Amino acid sequence: MNGWVRVGTRSDFLPGEYKVVWDGDTPIAVYNIDGALYAVEDTCTHDGGDLAGGEVFGFEVECPRHGARFDLRTGAVTKPPAYEPIASFPVHEEDGAIWTRDDR
Repeated sequence: MNGWVRVGTRSDFLPGEYKVVWDGDTPIAVYNIDGALYAVEDTCTHDGGDLAGGEVFGFEVECPRHGARFDLRTGAVTKPPAYEPIASFPVHEEDGAIWTRDDR
């Protein structure tokens, strides 16, 4: 798949798990929330720290550094100190493989 980055297979993601892949210089975290896959930029807009590894509350990931929260479905900020959303990316599943890309 031209322009897409392979994340893994469906069996690599149990509900609640995530994996980080790189599309060029963009880190993308792919999360399995109750069987649905969501991909977001793995960089907090508050201070540039990694989001992956932060606690997940429903559809929100909390930045482990300062507690900002983002909606994994849309990238929207749900709790300060961040005020700018993070990018969200498409996820494509084909023949058991999972793909994403930075489509900005």
